[in-house]
Amino acid sequence: MHQIGKVVVLRSMMRCTSRLIAITAAVLLLAGCASAVRYRSVEGTAATLDYATTKWRGIASYYHDDFDGRLTASGEPFHQNRMTAAHPFLPMGTLVRVVNLQNGRSVVVRINDRGPHKPGRIIDLSRAAAIQLGIIESGTAEVEVSIVAGAQ
Repeated sequence: MHQIGKVVVLRSMMRCTSRLIAITAAVLLLAGCASAVRYRSVEGTAATLDYATTKWRGIASYYHDDFDGRLTASGEPFHQNRMTAAHPFLPMGTLVRVVNLQNGRSVVVRINDRGPHKPGRIIDLSRAAAIQLGIIESGTAEVEVSIVAGAQ
């Protein structure tokens, strides 16, 4: 009789543990689906990505010179004098137009890295792109990002 009581208690504990594991897995799965990217969609959304009409507005920044020569997420070295950028979810090789909303300057860059990793920013630009947009002194600017061509 004593052994039967232990078996019942063990089964009950195993059921509770299994439920706890299932609930934890579900919470982690849902948390992984949540987007940490904060941006304002002008046309379209990430869920219905239409490369011809999608635009986003938000804050752009640029890579510090210390990153020059380091590998990007695409596997190629970062070069501050090339027209490249980091974006959180667009495919590597995508060409995007970035327009500085304060001065109207624009530039086309190729996505070759993931980022930005600072909350509230939607794109990190190379130094060359930042110079053309006129954001070197301020370090950041409100921009509009639109897709010019899909991954090359």
